[in-house]
Amino acid sequence: MNVVLWIIAALLALAFLAAGAMKLAQPKEKLAAAGMAWTDDFSAGAVKGIGALEALAALGLILPAVTGIAPVLTPLAATGLVLVMAGAAVVHARRKEFPMIAANVVLLILAAVVAWGRFGPYAF
Repeated sequence: MNVVLWIIAALLALAFLAAGAMKLAQPKEKLAAAGMAWTDDFSAGAVKGIGALEALAALGLILPAVTGIAPVLTPLAATGLVLVMAGAAVVHARRKEFPMIAANVVLLILAAVVAWGRFGPYAF
């Protein structure tokens, strides 16, 4: 199970690092034109903040566990991603973007599995 948790954490880290970096590097208008219409509901600063949270959580999933420095940050980062995805699902539901909710739920479940495993029976 430890290997499975590492694989899930690595996949989540890649996905959220890419998503966060994209939100940090591109202006809000370009993100909206690229299919992220939800950005119209938020300020540019809020979109950058979400991107920063995603990128930091991605680093938090891997670096503490690899370095052995404060490994409790790994399940905390996963818990943070659960909250981010819950918020994303609410935003998409309000906008009636139901296909996007499925992706949010999958990522939420994967992050919850990592949080459960690293807080519980497979802690470092």
